[in-house]
Amino acid sequence: MKATTDTPSCTTVAARIAGEDIKPGDYVSVLNEIVELPSFLWSCSAASLPVEDPVRIRYMPDEAGQPFKVVAVCLPFVYAKRPKGGITTFDTRQHQLVRLDRRNGRSVWKQIKKSLRKKKK
Repeated sequence: MKATTDTPSCTTVAARIAGEDIKPGDYVSVLNEIVELPSFLWSCSAASLPVEDPVRIRYMPDEAGQPFKVVAVCLPFVYAKRPKGGITTFDTRQHQLVRLDRRNGRSVWKQIKKSLRKKKK
């Protein structure tokens, strides 16, 4: 007896993208962000750090996974639309961006816009 289950699976993976490969019309999201803080904030640390060296911290921002639609690119800056409206600027020296699958990016973009319209009513 053969038992098979057909479940259509369409899993995609967001790919890290270099700034020079981003083009208008792409759907991107922030994977992580780098923040630089002065080393004197670590004065209680066991490691002694030179005052002139910043401490770099990589963290995942709240908007990680949020799709943005690229409007223009002027490296190192990427200008993108938010689904909620407005334009945001990403500095590729501080933001690690990923390119979303075009079909999934567009689908999520439309769903967010649709849910915002329902909230306004």
